[in-house]
Parts: sequence; structure tokens; C-alpha cells
Amino acid sequence: MPKAADVEENGLSLGEMNKILVRKMEEMTLYMIQLNKDNEAMKKEIKMLKAKL
Repeated sequence: MPKAADVEENGLSLGEMNKILVRKMEEMTLYMIQLNKDNEAMKKEIKMLKAKL
């Protein structure tokens, strides 16, 4: 993401900003999917450990 000062000084095209935002959304979505997988794995491990007690 461009710095606010850079955008104020030089401006930014809407098309370029949309590309940046879409790329960030894709990154965040992939990160959330990975977090969800990690969370599910931890839940299974906790359940298994509780069963051993």
C-alpha cells in the first residue's frame, strides 16, 4: 500500500489502487484460510489429548 503522504503528493490512479486492494484481499483471504486450517488441527489435537486423560 502506498503511504498517505505519497498519495497526497503524487496522487494515485483508481485502477492502480483497485489492483492493490484486490491483491491485499487475496493475501488476507489465503491467510485466513491457513489460520482456519491451523485452528481445526489444534482443535483435533486438543480433543485427542483430552480423550487420553
